[in-house]
Amino acid sequence: MAPGFQRREGVLGCDGVSLEEAAVRFGTPLYLYSKAALVAAYTAYDRAFDPVPHRICYALKANGSGALLRILAGLGAGADIVSGFELEAALRAGFPPKLIVFSGVGKTTDEIARGLDAGIGEFNAESEEELGRISAAASARGRTVGVTLRVNPDIDPKSHAYISTGLRQNKFGVDIALAPDILRRARNLPGLAIAGVQCHIGSQITDLEPMEQAVRDLVALSNRLLADGFPLRVIDIGGGLGVDYEGGTTLQPAALAARLVPHLEGLPLTVLVEPGRSIVGAAGALLTRVLYLKENRGKQFVIVDAGLNDLLRPALYSAFHRVEPVVSRGGETRRVDVVGPVCETGDFLARDRNLERVQPGDLLAVRDTGAYGFVMSSNYNMRPRAAEALVDDGGLRLIRRRETFEDLTRTEV
Repeated sequence: MAPGFQRREGVLGCDGVSLEEAAVRFGTPLYLYSKAALVAAYTAYDRAFDPVPHRICYALKANGSGALLRILAGLGAGADIVSGFELEAALRAGFPPKLIVFSGVGKTTDEIARGLDAGIGEFNAESEEELGRISAAASARGRTVGVTLRVNPDIDPKSHAYISTGLRQNKFGVDIALAPDILRRARNLPGLAIAGVQCHIGSQITDLEPMEQAVRDLVALSNRLLADGFPLRVIDIGGGLGVDYEGGTTLQPAALAARLVPHLEGLPLTVLVEPGRSIVGAAGALLTRVLYLKENRGKQFVIVDAGLNDLLRPALYSAFHRVEPVVSRGGETRRVDVVGPVCETGDFLARDRNLERVQPGDLLAVRDTGAYGFVMSSNYNMRPRAAEALVDDGGLRLIRRRETFEDLTRTEV
């Protein structure tokens, strides 16, 4: 049986651990993760790209919880970070600085300085102006740092508009046609070692053709730069592989590699891959209790104790997550909205969903919330962020306690 969340005799569990036990011990809302599923997902990427020199750099923006980061660092993963505090989290978790790529479209001077002082492997620059700023910071310290240039190939990833990043109307990267001239000018800047080029066209990709097209363009650009004498050492193909949130068959890293590796073999470059969602997404679930059942002129509501401050994706993207009773009684279903306690009409986890009849006190699981779940949560309505727990080799442990009122007000002055 695959690791993670599985149903046996009508009861949903996680690697043999009772979800009801987890909810009783740590309360709800509760994010629960499977270490076994996390390890299996990372290992699948590492094996899939074995035919080429590679580095799998986990994208911290998907989930930055320290216990999960320490697991991935222990497996030898690199890290893809997009902020100064993500850098601190990666270093604290044990990622070697040389395996860290600092991405992001708006790095501050302080963040660049911290990356330089930490000795990270590469800055992934998003503009010519940023290359100049990195150069100034590096040369002021008498250092040389590896940089990659993010290019925008104007390719539609065929995913949600908010998570598309490779189209010309998106803010990310530079026009791929302008990259050679930008890098020729950057080549003369002090403190920079042009390490390669990068492309990331978006998230939640379920069609491999756009990624293959982007990699073909990136390989062609890399070969052109190598022919021009650039001492490149990496080619960064980004991440973005999706999760099937409806519980169907998810594209696996082996399928991705089968399409991309033939284009990458033979290059004298290390391939950087930066997955996030597809490593941690299915490894997590959000547990929530039913508080009330309510009917309004024929409209049925299931009111639970988790809201948009705990899981923002449904309200932000109209994202779909399976919502299911932990204990299935096999009864009839009814059409309901599963909504939270936050004072917003947009506070919902599921709309117009067929859900088995439930009662107040029943435990529900919101599936595939390991990515962009807790990491996007907030204290709106002065609600504490959820606790987090980890299932590890048959054991259950708390990895982040629930916040208190003192936590929420500690920074007030």
